[in-house]
Amino acid sequence: METYYSAKERRAQILQLLKSSPKILVSSLSQMFNISEVTIRKDLEELENRNLLIRVRGGAIRLPKLNIAEEQATTEKKRFHYREKRSIGRMAATLIQENETIILDSGSTTMEIAKNLHSFKQLTIITNAIDIAIELSKYKRFNVILLGGHLRDSSLSTVGPIAENTLKIFYCDKLFLGVDSFNLERGVSTPNIEEANINQTMITMVKETIAIFDSSKVNKKSFAFIAPVSKLSAIVTDNNMPLDIKTQIKKMGVKLYETEPDS
Repeated sequence: METYYSAKERRAQILQLLKSSPKILVSSLSQMFNISEVTIRKDLEELENRNLLIRVRGGAIRLPKLNIAEEQATTEKKRFHYREKRSIGRMAATLIQENETIILDSGSTTMEIAKNLHSFKQLTIITNAIDIAIELSKYKRFNVILLGGHLRDSSLSTVGPIAENTLKIFYCDKLFLGVDSFNLERGVSTPNIEEANINQTMITMVKETIAIFDSSKVNKKSFAFIAPVSKLSAIVTDNNMPLDIKTQIKKMGVKLYETEPDS
């Protein structure tokens, strides 16, 4: 029986292929997915528009590695701006309502939300982060759903088509999105393509997307685009964000919550 791939699944597979091969051909992809070359070209055009590959005659090649907002392991991230992350996590937890279904993205700041849910009796929490799932298991009363998929050692998170397809069966109230880079013009981004893909799927399955990040992430740009700022419902950050950025965020209709870093 033929396997049907949605456009999102197909594009994720194309990016996976580019990891093991420096170049992919339109003709080969057309045969692999049993679709027209015109459709494949549209896929490659979309991926190029998102700065995920470079189109060349007859196909596409992978992007060269860039030193933009280089990815750090979760253990390393925890050492930086910990006071800010701890206060942001506490503030973000106050935006949750009893009985809600929420998604916690992987990351050191979303981990701080997981540590601040003591006042809740019943929540359904979906996460792709193994360390966050372990933290949530300590409450012994929440419905915790850990997404399957390919394990990324650096972030202790699951990514890829399996994780993305599992997400599509849920409809959730809020997503708490950990952000590596925030830019008013270029939106929110992350160093890893697979993380960007699963974050995009998360956004489509929730009523509200709440970005959480410390002010050191402002005016930065990472390798893989996630979403424009207009897709965010709210932002939780510390009180060191530049005034002009705060003004622009509010003008865009995005709620802004600021918190004082722990002493």
